[in-house]
Amino acid sequence: MRARQAIAVLALVGLFIALYLWLHALGYGGAIKCGASGGCETVQTSRWAVFLGLPVAFYGVVGYFALLVVAVVALRPAALGDRAWNLVLCALASIGFLFTIYLTYVELFLIHGICRWCVGSAVVITLIWITSLLSLRSPALRTDREALPPPPDPRA
Repeated sequence: MRARQAIAVLALVGLFIALYLWLHALGYGGAIKCGASGGCETVQTSRWAVFLGLPVAFYGVVGYFALLVVAVVALRPAALGDRAWNLVLCALASIGFLFTIYLTYVELFLIHGICRWCVGSAVVITLIWITSLLSLRSPALRTDREALPPPPDPRA
């Protein structure tokens, strides 16, 4: 349960980062706030900032939103004992992590620029991925009513 809670919180943080970058890509908010290095502007205006016709940050928004929704749905009492949710979270996190590895490679070796916001997002998805992997090793919670003692009889 704690892993799912951690993933939900981290996905929310990642969603805010990706949303900021996506809104910037759409032309809202003026210059991106990145410090004196200027790496964010270099990365965000490169030809690799668009993937399949959409800003890369859009995929971050969709991915983090999907992780957030799945993590919150997996926190329902009825879903706590179902380990399939851990597999879904791990699969989504793995896709995001692999995409982040690709994007980090592009930043370092093709663009030769580092965006602090992108690094922040990479750290968040890496933490989500590690947490989702660790959740696969944890035992499932028992939520069956048979494991609990029967309630007292109110007539007694």
